[in-house]
Amino acid sequence: MKTHPALSSVIITWSSLRRLGAVSLILWGGSSGLPVWAASVDADLTARGAYLVTAFGCADCHTPLKPGPHGPVPDLSRALSGHPENVQLSPPPKADASWTWFGAATNTAFAGPWGITYASNLTPDPDTGLGRWKTEDFVRAIKTGKHVGVARLIMPPMPWPALSHLTEDDLRAMFQYLHTLPPIRNRVPDYQPPSP
Repeated sequence: MKTHPALSSVIITWSSLRRLGAVSLILWGGSSGLPVWAASVDADLTARGAYLVTAFGCADCHTPLKPGPHGPVPDLSRALSGHPENVQLSPPPKADASWTWFGAATNTAFAGPWGITYASNLTPDPDTGLGRWKTEDFVRAIKTGKHVGVARLIMPPMPWPALSHLTEDDLRAMFQYLHTLPPIRNRVPDYQPPSP
C-alpha cells in the first residue's frame, strides 16, 4: 500500500529530503517555469514542512483511526482530513474528579471542560479544508491561537501554544507542505461550547 511521505514510518532526515528535492529538480529539468534556484528553495521549503508536520504528529489527531487487525490504525485514505463528517458521536461521558476529558474512537474529537472539539481538515480542499486559507492566515492562527488568526479561539487539545514557538518560516513551510496533499472533501462539525 502506498502511503504519503508524511505518514510513512521511515526515518527521514532533513538532508535526505533536501537531496530528494535537488534530485527531483535535476530529473524534471526545472520544468516548473521557475528558475532552478527558486524551484530548489520551494522544494526545500516543502520538504521542511513535511518534516515538521510529521515530527509534530499532526496526523495523530487530524487523521482518523479505523479498526485494524491488532487495534486502531490511521485511515490513510483520509490523511489529515480531520474528524469524518459522517461519524455521529454519542454524548461524551460525564466528567468526575478523576476523568476530565475524553477522546472519540477516531481520535479526531475531544470533549472536556472547554466543550467538544473536532480535528480540522488540513487538506487543501477549497470548501472544507485549508484551500482558501492564505499562508498568513495559517501563521496567524498558530501564533495567536485563533481560527484563521482572527476568529474563535482554537480549543484543546490542539497544542497551538507549543507550535506558536516555531518560526514564521517553519509555519510557512508546514502550510506549503499541507497544500501539496490531495484535497479531501470533509466538512468537520463545528466546535460545541460547554453546555450551561
